[in-house]
Amino acid sequence: MISTVFRRSSLNLVKLGLRNCLRTTSFSINFERHKHFGATSLNRGQHRGRKKQEFQEIGKKSTNSEENEDQEETENIIETLNDLEYESLASNALHVSNRQIEQQVLVVQPYIKWGPRKSQTKPEHKLAEAEALVRSIPQWSVAESVKIGLESMDKREVFGPGQLKELKAIVRNSRNSDKKISAVFVSKGMLTRQQKTSLEGKFGVPVLDRYSVVIQILRLHAISAESKLQVAMAEIPYIWSQMRDSPDAFTKGQFIYTDAQKEMLKQRERRIKDELTRIRSQRNLLRRKRLNKNFPIIAVVGYTNAGKTSLIKTLTNESSMQPKDQLFATLDVTSHAGLLPCKLNVIFMDTVGFMSDIPTELIECFVATLEDAILADVILHVQDIAHENYEQQKKHVETTLHQLLRQISDNPEGIKLPPIINVGNKVDLFTGDLQQFEDMAIVSSKTQVGISDLLKTLENAVLMTTERRKMIIKVRCGGEEYAWLYKNTAVTEATADPKSAEHILMHVVISEPALQQFKHKFINGPK
Repeated sequence: MISTVFRRSSLNLVKLGLRNCLRTTSFSINFERHKHFGATSLNRGQHRGRKKQEFQEIGKKSTNSEENEDQEETENIIETLNDLEYESLASNALHVSNRQIEQQVLVVQPYIKWGPRKSQTKPEHKLAEAEALVRSIPQWSVAESVKIGLESMDKREVFGPGQLKELKAIVRNSRNSDKKISAVFVSKGMLTRQQKTSLEGKFGVPVLDRYSVVIQILRLHAISAESKLQVAMAEIPYIWSQMRDSPDAFTKGQFIYTDAQKEMLKQRERRIKDELTRIRSQRNLLRRKRLNKNFPIIAVVGYTNAGKTSLIKTLTNESSMQPKDQLFATLDVTSHAGLLPCKLNVIFMDTVGFMSDIPTELIECFVATLEDAILADVILHVQDIAHENYEQQKKHVETTLHQLLRQISDNPEGIKLPPIINVGNKVDLFTGDLQQFEDMAIVSSKTQVGISDLLKTLENAVLMTTERRKMIIKVRCGGEEYAWLYKNTAVTEATADPKSAEHILMHVVISEPALQQFKHKFINGPK
């Protein structure tokens, strides 16, 4: 159903890549070179212009056809998701809504005080992230926030009697203020139904956990059919967990799930799984097509709001990209054409951001999307070094990448992650000692500090990983070899041969298979 969406994306991606490939490498033409090239240079430019125009015309026709099909398919998907009966079910279980409703939220950050399960992340950093989650939702505000130390997160009652008394007083006192608390956010991965019901009975307002707040953010940021499907799939495990904890018989103040609702949820889950399976197959097809086009893939990953999109915009000079200072601003993997200093065309993949204390059931729904990162040629791991908790954020991303690798591979021991380049972003906001980041490429997407050095580092990694090399090849002026090299390699420079007026020296970046093809096809080999 949604394969059309990706066919159109693939077409646009190929258009971007081929447009770059059709660009003539710019170099100064002095009198001596003009004498050597003569009319050949002009004819080459005219030929390229005609070829580019023809490709653009073909692209426009194909895109219009794909857009019509895509519109029809998207409407069918949205019709599947917009189910009033399901929305009622989701609203009860998750307290989520597609409508933007004003909320004054009490943020409660529980943390383990001691023992082996104590987090390395400081409670104040966890609380700040929880507050940022709330502020990411339009019309939601933090009325008040508190940290509460616990011995365990797994007790039947999350908080002790004294802690509950303190929290109830905060909610009660807010009723006479301009910030009347309308919801309580307990920043814990997932609360059981019994824990939620108990707390709601004591506070008199809806209680949210980390899972349900993230779902609310994802709902608002999901734009494409694929991301909407992934979010819809991510909701279902949570609803099932609430159903398992629900009472079999009517209990005052508790919602009872009917057999009809359970059957409806099963059917919805089955349909969405089928669509996501098709997405995964389509992504595998797109990867094969990109391999055929021989474009190196650079996946850009990082903790949410680390500046991934901003960095890609700076690296590609793509003006259409609009980075947002929000958590989970990017849900879809998007492809962006870039050019390395050696004139090699590459594709940057923007990915969904990572976040700690997110249940695995939620992450698993984005596996099809994150596969692009795991299977790239090079990974750029973007880190916000101005953030006090960047070290823990870095560890979380690395751990999650290895978990995803094990999940998508039939033989986890047989494959490894691609080479990873650690990028310390937002150096313009950092006030400490930069010597601690010796193993990082330090940059600022905003001021463009360090971007040139990063591109050189990235170029070396790509050439090594994809087994490309820089070479100078001597060919006849305007001959078949000359055209072949422009078509199948990245031409860095073309200079006149000082020893022969009939030849030109082509400075190229060429892969090993292409080099063997060139040797096989032409008599003159590399010089």
